[in-house]
Amino acid sequence: MKHCGTQVIETKRLRLRPFVLSDAADLLELWIADPAVQSEYGEPVYETLPAVEGLLNKWIAGYENPAFYRWAMIEGQSGRCIGQIAFCRVYEDCRAAEIEYCVSAAFWGHGYAGEALQAVIEHTFANTDFAWLEAYHRAENTKSGRVLEKSAMHTTETVERFRRAGETPEGEVCYRIERGIR
Repeated sequence: MKHCGTQVIETKRLRLRPFVLSDAADLLELWIADPAVQSEYGEPVYETLPAVEGLLNKWIAGYENPAFYRWAMIEGQSGRCIGQIAFCRVYEDCRAAEIEYCVSAAFWGHGYAGEALQAVIEHTFANTDFAWLEAYHRAENTKSGRVLEKSAMHTTETVERFRRAGETPEGEVCYRIERGIR
């Protein structure tokens, strides 16, 4: 499978780039220690600088693998890391990936997640041979739902994560976009 890894992507208001250790302070201050953000995202809260640095070191080591995709969302005006967008799962056998994203609560409602999502979709289809990308949100996570509803993705019955587990999504809304359909 053709991969390109986590390359820099520029949008009108964002710079999507690999994480660096110096992002730790922004993560801690803006989103990774915020239970409201992390619960919407379905991830644990990291409350100390050493814990955040440990996570960042893990992500930074991942960049050695060209099939690892995780971007820091850098807001252009402030230069701060306001969130992330990543492929939380890559399925080589069917050339698919599952996308996840989160944005600092201070930046909710300004279209940053949607802007990042569109840029990652376009970049992925232009530089890899993924056949499709997918995402899902818990029905009660309406903020994430609005991002996906406005995106180029369409609703679908399930995603690969549930298919492989032999599960039917219950309380999740699934989305997908195929190569060539935008």
